[in-house]
Amino acid sequence: MNVQLIFEYFPGLSDLQKEQFVQMSELYEDWNQKINVVSRKDIDELYLRHVLHSLGIAKVQEFLPNTTVLDVGTGGGFPGIPLAILFPETSFTLVDSIGKKIKVVEEVVSGLRLENVKAVNSRVEAVEQQFDFIVSRAVAAMPTFVHWVKGKIKKESVHQRRNGILYLKGGDLTEELKIYSTAQTFNLTDYFTDDFFETKKVVYLPMKFKG
Repeated sequence: MNVQLIFEYFPGLSDLQKEQFVQMSELYEDWNQKINVVSRKDIDELYLRHVLHSLGIAKVQEFLPNTTVLDVGTGGGFPGIPLAILFPETSFTLVDSIGKKIKVVEEVVSGLRLENVKAVNSRVEAVEQQFDFIVSRAVAAMPTFVHWVKGKIKKESVHQRRNGILYLKGGDLTEELKIYSTAQTFNLTDYFTDDFFETKKVVYLPMKFKG
């Protein structure tokens, strides 16, 4: 597993951030043996398939200090944990309905000494807080996802880009996104050269509010 991949694409990391990214592989290997949240093949490619993929969101949107971000269906902590390392002054809430996955998230967050992450074992519909951005990795088709997170995005934006959803998806999204005239799609091959990203995208969907 090559953490240098992360350092190449994100050259401005502090020593602490570098150390945290290095520690990720040991923590995930250890916890994955106890509670399987990442496939064996993917553990061997953790930095490419999970960490760098998660950080594709950061190539599209940088989060300002005091931003609040909700990661829906975080699984083992992606994209939330890599983004939390990259943006230590942003608050991340990682939600998953499967308790054993949240257990791994809590242990990894503790091991990395991340103070800007809260892990919640819940369905997203039960989360009452509002956030600047909602992130996720392909947990459902966009219309379903939009329904799940309805009312959970703050109306007031502090970034140039309006508050909304930043969604990691792959493949042809034409059909899925045709009802969203404001959706923007960013190809991760514009930022990362590895073949793994050939069909991978970040979808940005600003939330519309009725005045």
